[in-house]
Amino acid sequence: MSGDPASSLAWAMGHFQYLLLVVAMLPARLVRVRIGVAASAIAGILASGLFGFQPAALFWNVALLLVNLVLLLQFARSNAAVRFTPDEEPMLGALLSGLPRARARHFLDQGFWLIGQAGEALIREGEAVTHLFYIADGAAKVTSGGKQVGRLGAGDLIGEVTVLSGEKASATVTLDGAARMWCAPAKTLRLYLDAHHDVRHAVELSFATALRHKLQEMNRAVAQSGGLTG
Repeated sequence: MSGDPASSLAWAMGHFQYLLLVVAMLPARLVRVRIGVAASAIAGILASGLFGFQPAALFWNVALLLVNLVLLLQFARSNAAVRFTPDEEPMLGALLSGLPRARARHFLDQGFWLIGQAGEALIREGEAVTHLFYIADGAAKVTSGGKQVGRLGAGDLIGEVTVLSGEKASATVTLDGAARMWCAPAKTLRLYLDAHHDVRHAVELSFATALRHKLQEMNRAVAQSGGLTG
């Protein structure tokens, strides 16, 4: 290290940069970030240990690699320990596609399972959506303006269009018979997703996919029947 003040400051800031990077990785949750940083650290180790010996840079790159390997190991162990019920497994693809299993488990724990009864209205046209529903078993009809505009069954979401925005429902959804459902209060859902952006991204993508599917099914039903039925 040179005795020049500018060089000394650059040396100190270089070490401080690596220290911040190591500390920043400790609470990290995105596995891809951890893998990317680990790969970067390996490249740094090669550069500072094989292609040009730089002891200080080598030390910090090894420390960075070790921290990320520990975090990746913890991530793998936590995911391996996660369990889902037969009703919950299909929800991973329908609602939580792409999320690590541990994150999906945490999200599902924000809701609860219940049995709905025939004739029960889950959401009502013109009223705020108070809960998000996922039908594991059962069926429901969708009506708007007193006319049936669609049907829902196992694997479908109910309330995803407005549950996050707080807007009023554009249709009423009524159960045809007993149904087993996962349910999450809208307020709880909004607070949770505001605090977990990676989960929000996955859930919003699922909402968009579910909406497109419903619109396609509705258009197909209307085309086959020749119009809306009362």
